[in-house]
Amino acid sequence: MDENHPWQALRAHTAARIALGRRGVSVPTKAQLAFQLAHAQARDAVHLALDGEGLARALAAQGQDCVQLHSAAATRADYLQRPDLGRRLDDASRARLAAAAKGVDLALVTADGLSALAVQRHAAPFLAALRERLALEAWTLSPVHIVAQGRLAVGDEVGQLLQAKAVLVLIGERPGLSSPDSLGLYLTWAPAVGLLDERRNCISNVRPEGLVYAQAAYRLHYLLSQAFTRQLSGVELKDETVEEGAALAGARHFLLK
Repeated sequence: MDENHPWQALRAHTAARIALGRRGVSVPTKAQLAFQLAHAQARDAVHLALDGEGLARALAAQGQDCVQLHSAAATRADYLQRPDLGRRLDDASRARLAAAAKGVDLALVTADGLSALAVQRHAAPFLAALRERLALEAWTLSPVHIVAQGRLAVGDEVGQLLQAKAVLVLIGERPGLSSPDSLGLYLTWAPAVGLLDERRNCISNVRPEGLVYAQAAYRLHYLLSQAFTRQLSGVELKDETVEEGAALAGARHFLLK
């Protein structure tokens, strides 16, 4: 495609596969190879094991205590084939939390989800940005509970066992063909086993190429403040952050002049 074609200017503003051009009836070889690479990266992200010890070291370097836990899914194959096992802790992890201190305001949980790569890359820098936002708050926080082979709902059990007022789960999202390392943040007030997703607030695509750490921390801080004030989360709690978040992102929509 001609370098001066209007579509080329639009490509600078998106990772979507637009204006690929063509060779005969097919896409160019370069575009096809890039697609195959992205597909392989997405598949690898799903099967990659979480390096819990490495994550714990990165968090410890920031002064953050960590607790290593495991879901009831013993292997990655079990995790992928039995989603229910990834939603609950194994017996050893449950016993460990039963003996832990109770009554924190916010329980912190990381789980590999469908992209351990996202947690490995982004959990520590995001939590550093969040702690800056929470520096003046009086809320009590738990250590970071690193759950291997964990799905989103496992945070409900962690929060319930800790008798936490709320739980924050950092989890790897389902990989896309342009984002194999997208981190999701899920906030739930009054966590308990069996809650439905309508009780959660989600902030998605946290990564330098998506929602940057500072902006995600700003939005989460707003939701946390509202959750603690109103004692609820989910569909009844709306994210009304706009202006400061946009300023932190440091970007304008490509259609705006």
